[in-house]
Amino acid sequence: MFILVSHGIILHTMLIEQPPVLYRSLYRNTLWRIQAADRKTVYLTFDDGPIPEVTPWVLDCLDHYGVKATFFCVGDNVRKYPHIYRQLPERGHKTGNHTFNHVQGWKHRNSFLLENTAKAAALIDSRLFRPPHGHMRVEQNMALQQTGYQVVMWDVVTRDYSRYMTPEKVFQNVKRYTRDGSILVFHDSLKAEKNMKYALPRAIEWLMAEGYRFEQIPG
Repeated sequence: MFILVSHGIILHTMLIEQPPVLYRSLYRNTLWRIQAADRKTVYLTFDDGPIPEVTPWVLDCLDHYGVKATFFCVGDNVRKYPHIYRQLPERGHKTGNHTFNHVQGWKHRNSFLLENTAKAAALIDSRLFRPPHGHMRVEQNMALQQTGYQVVMWDVVTRDYSRYMTPEKVFQNVKRYTRDGSILVFHDSLKAEKNMKYALPRAIEWLMAEGYRFEQIPG
């Protein structure tokens, strides 16, 4: 579930694959969807890596289709697997900051989130930031932007990480919810591995057949 915390007020909304407009409006100046003027476009993103068990497979899959993506990396994973992290820009992909310890902002003080993000930034050279699980306070979003980050959310979360989802349902989420400008979220993580490895190549092929162009998150 999405949990929004602002000034001590907690708002619960059910987690759905495509966040509602009201929820998006609470986080100003964040990227949820990016529509191009000339052609249908989608933005593939991956959260929680890099890890040796999954990320190299994702890179090979993207290379196979000639697709470039944006990877929101956990700083501690970058620390442990710098050789895998280096492959991301070397193979033409962008990176973003996903905090050092996969910190959910609403559980911590604003200062802790900013410090943990800065710790990750020492290893991740990017001004793109995505909050783990999309959980952070409104004032944390503002503070991150004031320090120079472009906060990136999503238009479609595939839910590949969920043990309640089947690989087929993850693929169906892509087909059902993707639209022009969608920012899609997959995960290069162990808990998403089975669902993601089934759904990702099928999603890319389906999106190509539907006439979508793949772009990276700007910034």
